Amino acid sequence: MTSFIADFPGAIVMPSPNHGERAGGIRPDMIILHYTGMPEHDGALSWLCNPESQVSSHYFVHEDGRVVQMVPETRRAWHAGRSFWAGETDINSRSIGIEIANAGHPAGLPDFPDAQIAAVIELCLDCGRRLGIAPERVLAHSDVAPVRKVDPGENFPWGHLHAAGVGHWVEPVPVSGGRFFQKGDHGQPVEALQSMLSLYGYDVEISGEYSDKTEGAVAAFQRHFRPERVDGIADMSTIETLHRLLSSLPRYA
Repeated sequence: MTSFIADFPGAIVMPSPNHGERAGGIRPDMIILHYTGMPEHDGALSWLCNPESQVSSHYFVHEDGRVVQMVPETRRAWHAGRSFWAGETDINSRSIGIEIANAGHPAGLPDFPDAQIAAVIELCLDCGRRLGIAPERVLAHSDVAPVRKVDPGENFPWGHLHAAGVGHWVEPVPVSGGRFFQKGDHGQPVEALQSMLSLYGYDVEISGEYSDKTEGAVAAFQRHFRPERVDGIADMSTIETLHRLLSSLPRYA
C-alpha cells in the first residue's frame, strides 16, 4: 500500500501491506490492545510492516508517546488472530488494533512509561469518539484469545486508563481467603461462574466442568481485571470482581 492520510491526528504514517477488507463491510466497534513482546521496538515495528510476517495492527505506540499508523481504520489489520468475544470470531474485522512497544513477559513485564500511556489514552479516546466504541469493548489481546495470548499483561494500567475515560473497570476486590473453584471441579457453582464469564464476553462453554478452557478464561479475566494474582483459580475476589463488573454494565445495571 502507498501512503495514506492518518485517521488519528498527529500519527506518523508507515504503511504495512498486511491488511484486507473488513468482512461484510463491518464498522469497527472494538479496540484491542497488545504489547509487542520484543526487546527491539524498532524491530517490532518493522516486522509489522514486513509482508513475510503476515501480521499488522492499525497503530503502534512508542515508549516516548509517538504514534505510528500502519493500516487505515477502514481496513482489516491482522493483529488478533484466532479469537472470540461475545459470540464473534472475526475480531480483526470488528476491531482497531493497537500495538504498544513493551518487551512484556519475556523481559519481566517492564513498566509502561507515562508518555506512552498518555498517548494510548489519547488514541483510544479519539478512536472511541469517532467510531462510537463502547468502553467495555476496549479489551486486551488476552481477553479475546485466552491461553494463546497474555498481552498486554497484568502490569498494564487498566485502572489508570479507565480513570481517563478509556475502558470498563471496577476496583478489584482484594485477594483473601474463602471458598474457591479450580480445574477439575464441577457442579452448579462452576456453571454459574461460566455463565458470568460468558455474559461478559469470554469464550467459555457452560458445562459445569472447570475445564482447561475455563481456567484459561479465568486467568485472562484476572490478568485484566484482578491482576493481584493471576492463577486461573476462581477465588472469592475473582468471582466478586466479575459480579461487580457485570453489574456495572449498562445492559445489566
